Amino acid sequence: MQVTETVNSGLKREFKVVVGAADLNKDLDAKLKDIAGKAQIKGFRPGKVPVAHVKNLYGKSAMAEVIQEKVDAQSRQVFADRNLKPAYQPEVKLPEDETEVNAVMDGKADLTFTVATEVVPEFEVKDFAGIELAKHIVTPSDEHVDESLKQLTEQYKSFGEKKDGPAAKGDRVTIDFVGSIDGTEFDGGKGDDIPLEIGSNQFIPGFEDQLVGAKEGDDRTVKVTFPADYGAAHLAGKEASFAVKVKSVEIPGEAKVDDEFAKKVGFEDLAKLKEMVKSGLDREFAQMTAMKLKRDVLDAMDKQYAFELPQRLVDAEFEGIWSALQQEMTKANKTFADENTTEDQARTDYRKIAERRVRLGLVLGTIGEKEGVTITDQELQQALIARARQFPGQEKQVFDFYRQNNNALLELRGPIFEQKVVDHIVAKAKVSDKQVSREELKALVEDEETQDAA
Repeated sequence: MQVTETVNSGLKREFKVVVGAADLNKDLDAKLKDIAGKAQIKGFRPGKVPVAHVKNLYGKSAMAEVIQEKVDAQSRQVFADRNLKPAYQPEVKLPEDETEVNAVMDGKADLTFTVATEVVPEFEVKDFAGIELAKHIVTPSDEHVDESLKQLTEQYKSFGEKKDGPAAKGDRVTIDFVGSIDGTEFDGGKGDDIPLEIGSNQFIPGFEDQLVGAKEGDDRTVKVTFPADYGAAHLAGKEASFAVKVKSVEIPGEAKVDDEFAKKVGFEDLAKLKEMVKSGLDREFAQMTAMKLKRDVLDAMDKQYAFELPQRLVDAEFEGIWSALQQEMTKANKTFADENTTEDQARTDYRKIAERRVRLGLVLGTIGEKEGVTITDQELQQALIARARQFPGQEKQVFDFYRQNNNALLELRGPIFEQKVVDHIVAKAKVSDKQVSREELKALVEDEETQDAA
């Protein structure tokens, strides 16, 4: 094999590779002999098929396999011999001239191809043992537990006692309604005996508010505008009128947080219910703590490193971000002007986010490699089970999809590996606990989520 470097500019590398015809024919002979020893061909005993006959039958396809195997192996070898790590799957260009292709396939000419890619930049991994981090911690209090219990009772509150007076927020009305647009009824706009808690936001924005003050037996005309991102495209953004008949008004019953309520929701007593609620809060707060700590680690890494990035990786990351942004803006019926920016400025901002993500991905990948961070089969299996649980009733299909799709499996491994590297950095950094309120931590997490999306 002869290799000539044809491009060396920044991270871009391109090599011209020549594989001699003699090497191709040698591998072809070995492949044909292997086929001859296994082939079941009419007129010949097993293992006794002449190689020349096999060549007549399978020579072209066997040579195609030999060429593909040579291209794959030599492409990898080119970078391995030079201690270069491709940033993505190298692009291979084979001969296009038909005469040249035929000569190579017939074993009469050398195979010449080019292989090009950008390589992973080399950079020194800096000591992260001195990084100072604050671990924001929230300890569940009795007040937190009581607040959660109150929210739980809202989900299980009952209605029953009829109200003679006007309906107010929190009351439940039972209604019949018929919706129309420009005087014409539309599909899905009719309902009978529909219970509706005023203030629950179950219906179109503005609908429930117009029922405040209604009494049993009242007829009301409710006028609303369907949201621009409404699920039914034929209704999105349209003004509609609903003829509503109020059949009853009920007030919510008082839900007491006691042993009886605990049993109603499936627990032995109130103490056990409080135990469960506190455990849930522990997990919720720990998750927010981990999110904040991870972001702080990434911010610290981002400040420490600056190096040239593989542009194709940046382009791919940017296109993914930009596509998601456009879909979200279309769904919300928003423009860049609505966000007090321009498309050019937005592209610049999101390009920076793409660059940050690629840079941090390379940094964490290199740190993980140097520090020996690995993913166990058990960890991958747990992640696969968690993903399957997101699709009730389709668990088997999810398992089969990931087991048969290596790229999908790599996408599943990525977040696990990233988190393990972050945990590794945290374990070696200088971390001090900082007690904060739930509101403070929630605000910090939400602020960072906004920055990521901005």
